[in-house]
Amino acid sequence: MRAKVETIRIDGLPVRLHTAAPAGRVRSDLDPTVVLVHGIGMSHRSFGRSQQALAATHRTVSVDLPGFGGLRAAGRTLSMAELGDLVVRAVRARGAEDLVLVGQSMGAQVVTEAARQHPGAVGSVVLVSPVVPVERRSLPLVASDLFRDGTGEGLRMNGVLVTDYLRSVRQYVRELRPMLRYRLEETIADVHGPVLVVRGSDDPIVRRDWAVGVATRAQRGSFVELPGPHHLQERHPVAFARLVDEFRRAQTLEGLR
Repeated sequence: MRAKVETIRIDGLPVRLHTAAPAGRVRSDLDPTVVLVHGIGMSHRSFGRSQQALAATHRTVSVDLPGFGGLRAAGRTLSMAELGDLVVRAVRARGAEDLVLVGQSMGAQVVTEAARQHPGAVGSVVLVSPVVPVERRSLPLVASDLFRDGTGEGLRMNGVLVTDYLRSVRQYVRELRPMLRYRLEETIADVHGPVLVVRGSDDPIVRRDWAVGVATRAQRGSFVELPGPHHLQERHPVAFARLVDEFRRAQTLEGLR
């Protein structure tokens, strides 16, 4: 399934959208639209396999944030609030209104901010391997955890990690401080819609108690653990897609009651 790729500018910043849907219906009114947001240093490729699985039944949009995935660097630091706003505005500019936001790693911070700012457009949020645990908020500790995770990711994912990191290094460096300072354990309480927190059982970056705590602090939070490392969505793409679909369906049924 080939995605439709387009780059648009929001307030002068480039955002690349990779849209895929059942039978190529990328411009249809399929609801909701599942939006996938990568972590620091990464690109849409970190959702490559899981987007393919999700696109069998949903319109999906995988995002490349400014300075990542080969896009030109922003030339300045972008806050999580700015990035969250950019994501929603970019996707809505292409006709999607009812959104399920899925963010992985730093992307979990981005989609949380998106949901806080655009509650009318965002129906629910999925936080995959959300960072950063309170006790690990320093560059040496994060670097150590990333290295340990690399030993369990596998050849394909490590290839994506290395190549994406190399081409995003300018923006990567700028986004480190906002990512480390972001207090997800506080801001998640401002999200009114359902929140699903998903953790890989072998993730050395996101500890289980931290992930459970984030889900607990959400107004309507739940927690699920799947086997795998930090990028669990790519280790088990079909199981992950099924989990997202079940979560979405449960919220739809809840809304009909």
